[in-house]
Amino acid sequence: MINTNIGESLHRLLHAYKRAMRRGHQQVGLNLAVSHIRSLKVINHYQKEKRENCTAQIIAARLQRDKAQITRVIKDLLAENLIEKHQHPEDRRSQILRLTDKGVETMKRIKEAERLAGICMAQGLKPDEVTEFMRLAEVMTDNLSPKTD
Repeated sequence: MINTNIGESLHRLLHAYKRAMRRGHQQVGLNLAVSHIRSLKVINHYQKEKRENCTAQIIAARLQRDKAQITRVIKDLLAENLIEKHQHPEDRRSQILRLTDKGVETMKRIKEAERLAGICMAQGLKPDEVTEFMRLAEVMTDNLSPKTD
């Protein structure tokens, strides 16, 4: 029989991880809201890994937030000189978002905070146990994601 209290375990893990991330952010001198960090991570992913243009619409879709929320976050990130925007060559209504040098340095600090939290969280676990946890977490996430037909 499947333990129906899996949600409680997940809830405790989620909150413990959030606390660890806050500590990690403090250790590396970050003072950004989670929505700002997640938006920077999306921009970084498109800029560095996919080598594609990132727009506010992409961030809103990836983070499952409405455009107005993302517009406010982008305004804050621009004010902090963490990102810059450029006119989209194919769509005059859209702006391409890119990390500035300060944004790239901030991403390095974000990754370090995540590394520190990950090390702490995985203490006492074998590498294959961590791999299995990540696999299970992906399956559970997919199980809970809305199905599109």
